Amino acid sequence: MREGWNLRRLLLGDPLPTSRIKHERLGVILGVPVFASDAISSCAYATDEILIGLSAAGVAALALSVPVAMAIVAVLVLVTLSYQQIIKAYPEGGGAYTVAKENIGRGAGLVAGAALLIDYILTVAVSITSGVENVASAVPVLVPYRMWLSVLGIVLLTWLNLRGVRESAKTVALPVYVFILTAGAMVTLGLWRLVTGNYQPYPIPQLQPTHHLGTWVVLHAFASGCVALTGIEAVSNGVQAFRDPQVRNARIVMTILAFLLACFFFGMSTLSRAFHVMPQPGTQTVMSLLGRKVFGQTWAYYLLQFSTLAILILAANTSFQGFPRVARLLARDGFLPRQLANLGDRLVFANGIALLGAIAVGLVIAFRGSTHHLIPLYSVGVFLSFTLSQIGLLRRLLRERPRGWFWSALACAPGALATGVVMCVVAAAKFLYGAWMVVLAIPGFVRMFLRVRQHYDAVARQLTLEKFERPRQKPTNVVVVPVASLHRGTVYAIEYAKSLGANIRAVHVVTDEEQFEALKRRWQQWEQDVPLIGLPSPYRSLVRPVIEYVSAMRTQFDTVTVLIPEFVVGRWWEQLLHNQSAILLDWSLRHLKGVQVLHFRYQLEP
Repeated sequence: MREGWNLRRLLLGDPLPTSRIKHERLGVILGVPVFASDAISSCAYATDEILIGLSAAGVAALALSVPVAMAIVAVLVLVTLSYQQIIKAYPEGGGAYTVAKENIGRGAGLVAGAALLIDYILTVAVSITSGVENVASAVPVLVPYRMWLSVLGIVLLTWLNLRGVRESAKTVALPVYVFILTAGAMVTLGLWRLVTGNYQPYPIPQLQPTHHLGTWVVLHAFASGCVALTGIEAVSNGVQAFRDPQVRNARIVMTILAFLLACFFFGMSTLSRAFHVMPQPGTQTVMSLLGRKVFGQTWAYYLLQFSTLAILILAANTSFQGFPRVARLLARDGFLPRQLANLGDRLVFANGIALLGAIAVGLVIAFRGSTHHLIPLYSVGVFLSFTLSQIGLLRRLLRERPRGWFWSALACAPGALATGVVMCVVAAAKFLYGAWMVVLAIPGFVRMFLRVRQHYDAVARQLTLEKFERPRQKPTNVVVVPVASLHRGTVYAIEYAKSLGANIRAVHVVTDEEQFEALKRRWQQWEQDVPLIGLPSPYRSLVRPVIEYVSAMRTQFDTVTVLIPEFVVGRWWEQLLHNQSAILLDWSLRHLKGVQVLHFRYQLEP
């Protein structure tokens, strides 16, 4: 066990005392890369999705990419204004789950919580796979290995977050700021070339239209491009991660990320239209194609691509901050396993982090590491949580009417309407492309939450001391000690059993008569005052005869205490050299009413 503990400390670092939790919180400088990277990184694939959606109507439809991007930026502004109010009203964090639960009802809160968890899972999968695709655009030899590179990225990011908040923040800060500078330079230089006319566009793409240009094609492109808004809600979920003044720092980070996202996203959409850019899913992205035109095949282009990979991978880091916190709130309210509310020894919610990493790996493998196939699942949950949180905030404002409530409501109402419309458009436009899975998954998550809560409520009812009377009669008890062989550990176990009561019975499962006779002779030398009972086992089962004997004893005594002797070896790998019958016996007995199972462990030296 000591070796395992040393390995844990090597991988995750030394445990941190609870008193250091304030020192682990983030300021604005580190808060931007941790919480803004998800939103900023979405510009690396949002424009791609708009162009792919419009391309179904032919080359002429690509001219609508800029107006579509303008509409998405307008929605971004409305949502940002609303979430600024949510951060102020709910400084304890929790975002859409807390707001919807307190102002609309428990059901709405659970729907919002389910949408948030699904959003965070998909953020990890989409961000990592998109980052790998961008690097594969620059290094084509990596294309066949995209899925496994994505899995590796998730594993590394999970490990990094298990080491702690500030440590992960310091690690991600440099790559995120490098991306902001390189992407900002590309957009600025590209727009300057448009103004001066000093640019050479790509040849006009040859597209075979499969649909007529109509409202549905435009709505589908709009819905696809709305993935640009994903991640902006993360700040409201993690307000508690900021240092004092928490609300002020969170709102500053929110403003910075919205400004950067709007500039990058609209700038790239404008440049892609002017340069006749058309992405090639799986091989060339808009970011890569624009980088080649603006920077040429220079070190700046490769820096842009690898910084894009970095921020897309680190965008998933935002989910590793948000998912465990939302899961903690749900677990605290009894809707998820209580283990998810536990703070680990590195002052992070380690169980939530590990769970998120495992689910995201499974999702990437299921969809073969394809961003384009994962994207349709992405936006429904996001905009559902946006809509519920803003409706909840609006109801709070109208109910309490604090100072300045009218202007806050005026900012919130259009955002709720806009995101509600977007949610319906996204669900309709992407339903057949995979959004149906999310539409079904959200009720599935809610049902799981309710089942978990029903279990905890049932346990609480059966454990409560209200109207409970202390037992007046001492229960009768027999101690049963399963014995495989006679050794020092067995002798110590029998001596311990004597301290539990005078009625002790040792039992041996007989699979070989000669061995049993030899054991009885030795038993008489060491344990004359404790009877040794042979349990026949014609089919060589080691567990069933003990269960049948204990069940028979249960009809004669109020309780049966089964004391299982076992020796503990010094190293973890040595345990593999011994059978695990004690574990099997324990597992089989734990469901028998009135049966108590104890383990007597005799430690051996390494």
